[in-house]
Amino acid sequence: MEYRHTMRVVLLLIVALFVSGCSPENVRSFNLRNLAKSDIDMVADSHRRELDSLIRQLSIKLYKRNPRELAKVSKMTMDLRIQQILAPPPVDGYPELQGRSGNDAMRLAFTHSYEGDRVFALMAGVRSMIDAAYGGKQEFFMLDELDQQKLYNSARNLEIIAWRLNNFRDDKGALLLLSNGYQDGIANLSYERLFGKMISLQDMMAKIVSGKNDRAINTVVHSVASTTLLPIGL
Repeated sequence: MEYRHTMRVVLLLIVALFVSGCSPENVRSFNLRNLAKSDIDMVADSHRRELDSLIRQLSIKLYKRNPRELAKVSKMTMDLRIQQILAPPPVDGYPELQGRSGNDAMRLAFTHSYEGDRVFALMAGVRSMIDAAYGGKQEFFMLDELDQQKLYNSARNLEIIAWRLNNFRDDKGALLLLSNGYQDGIANLSYERLFGKMISLQDMMAKIVSGKNDRAINTVVHSVASTTLLPIGL
């Protein structure tokens, strides 16, 4: 195994020298950082980038569907909110979310008494939960370890949140946050599809890491309508 790894590094170095010396300017230079990455590390990097893209898309769609949430904070813009959501969560949590992040922030978004920006609470919670599932890292290298159970739990939590988004209502029977709906008799399920993509990415990554670590995932049988969010934690 060590011999194969050594040969892989040698071959990559040869390719790096060839590409850097012979390629035209319009060809992307070989990234030497990749020499410190396994195949799984590069897959994890790709998954994180795609998850951030999906979180951005979902946040924008939710704000467009729920403009009243953005208006709850004076002079707040959608661009600034997206930047906040995609940035690493503060060490002490988000002040306007009462210091909460991850599961606690997502719960706040569906708390009847909460008067703040529910979209921010939800999506900042989703983003920080995903961050915790990947050990707080944005990029991965050979010595980094991922936990298949955290990845799996985050996928189940996304299922629960997707259900709550479509079912949690205020005291007057109105949805706390608008998402999927019908227009001219045609169903708009784009929010559900975005959640579905995130869930698939997390489940796939959990299976890959489980196979690498040779550790089983503790699966759960649950009803999204009644089960509480599963723990992640850094």
